[in-house]
Amino acid sequence: MSSQSFFNHLDLHYLYIENKRWLSSWFQRHLTCVYQSEDLTQNTFIRLLKSNQIIHINETRAFLTTLAKRELYSHWRRKDIEKAYLDALHSLPEAITPSEEDMMIIRSSLEEIDALLNGLSPNVKQAFLLNRLDGLTYKEISKEMGYSIATIERYMRQAFMHCYHAQ
Repeated sequence: MSSQSFFNHLDLHYLYIENKRWLSSWFQRHLTCVYQSEDLTQNTFIRLLKSNQIIHINETRAFLTTLAKRELYSHWRRKDIEKAYLDALHSLPEAITPSEEDMMIIRSSLEEIDALLNGLSPNVKQAFLLNRLDGLTYKEISKEMGYSIATIERYMRQAFMHCYHAQ
């Protein structure tokens, strides 16, 4: 469906009604859980509402597909983070396993950190996490990643500037 400018809530309502089922089906082809498909469909429409480009949509389904892909990648990235976190928890002795409440706080914090670092190159992100989470020095990161200390310093500057501008 090609769309014209969307200026009012009624137009947005029709956009939602006309595309919700199609978008949910699109997600169901990529996910196994119907409930996750529905959640990601809603999140995609929320992204649309937050988008400043809503007035400039020419091809509605193409635009929704782009937003949906971003939502799907974010979902998979969160799942990867959650799996890594749970794997790390399972390797801990039972006596120091965090409570359910602490686990939720940690999971939420990890998702916020991931969102904050979204957009950084993988090398910059890795260097930043090695320094901030693992406590490695620039020299240790240099050895770990196989780059010069000057490169690690440049990566860290990029990460700090990215975080500063993201706030």
